[in-house]
Amino acid sequence: MSLRLQRFKGTDITCNARITPDKLTEFCPMTDGANAMLKNVFEKMGLSARAYDRILKVARTIADMDKCEVIDKPHIAKAVQFRSLDRKY
Repeated sequence: MSLRLQRFKGTDITCNARITPDKLTEFCPMTDGANAMLKNVFEKMGLSARAYDRILKVARTIADMDKCEVIDKPHIAKAVQFRSLDRKY
């Protein structure tokens, strides 16, 4: 069973995009470094709370692809790159 399926067992959540804001802390644990990086990006880019949540969910997916239960700095960095591309185009 995949990490994603195990994580959402017993909930109506079927994918990372459907994680509700009240469940982000539970389903998207981060290392201290990843948390600090995301907060720094949030402040420097002037992101909204919605954008913060989206970056975190994308980072969760990237961590899943790396078979990591905890989101780390490289996962946040890649998710932010995707966000930057989204804003550019």
